[in-house]
Amino acid sequence: MNPQAKVNLALGLVGQRPDGFHELVSVFVRLDLADRLTVRSLGLPATHDQAADRLHVGGAQGPASDPDNLVLRAARLLRAWAARPLEPLAFDLEKRIPVAAGLGGGSADAAAALALAAQAWGLPLTAGERRHLAARLGSDVPFFASGSEAALVRGRGEVVEPLPAPVGAPGFLLATDPDGLATADVFGALAAAGGPPGPDAPAARTALDLADALRDGLDAEGLVSWARRLRDANDLWPPAVALRPALGGLRRALEERLGRPVLLSGSGPTLLALYPSPGEARTAASGIATRPVAGHEAARIRAAGLGRDEE
Repeated sequence: MNPQAKVNLALGLVGQRPDGFHELVSVFVRLDLADRLTVRSLGLPATHDQAADRLHVGGAQGPASDPDNLVLRAARLLRAWAARPLEPLAFDLEKRIPVAAGLGGGSADAAAALALAAQAWGLPLTAGERRHLAARLGSDVPFFASGSEAALVRGRGEVVEPLPAPVGAPGFLLATDPDGLATADVFGALAAAGGPPGPDAPAARTALDLADALRDGLDAEGLVSWARRLRDANDLWPPAVALRPALGGLRRALEERLGRPVLLSGSGPTLLALYPSPGEARTAASGIATRPVAGHEAARIRAAGLGRDEE
């Protein structure tokens, strides 16, 4: 299975719940940038042991088997839900999506792990059970578990309304700082600055307006025309740049080089620019790779297109 990344085209924070989680309204779209996750049986007797499953991680993150990895957390959650002995599984994860980058890679892996483990263990999940389990794993996981190519996401992330993806094939240039930003740290900086802006703030209104435009058949060229408004439609930009001031410099330099607005995805630090096609995004990315942005040579530049549902 190929768990795909996402970007947030707009992200408004409309309040904070009694449980501490933030209420959001955001437009998500999936990208064709993807990890690779496979599973096999270890050939051992079925067990209730929550630590029986194994994980190997290769690729950008390097070999690891962290018990707190969302893949293993998904397996443990499904074991607890099944409440019966299950054979131990071995997961192999090849990382291509940058970690702690605002692209939802860990959440995508978690949703894929739920699906693969349920299949391996013969546990048919209803849509409601899948949504419930996904929401317990993290705020972005329900979007990936939904299989939607685009969605208006609300609540703490558990309310997922599928949207039509942009008509055609928009392209995305992604620029990722090699040092990730922890989502919890960004939300902590938001709290220190006074908390979420609220439902009447521009980012939330922009997310709702963009969702309407997608329902009306917004195409790739039309999405690019939204970029100037989307540029400032992420309420996590101020806390993210407060924690990582170099992001502001990278954004300004990219906008000067590319001649177009640059957005922040999620809690960062990935920045993105919109193009009418993946080919145009690749051409722009190649130009920056050939002549890196001065002072930001370590930033990883790549191009992506829309992701499609494997099913």
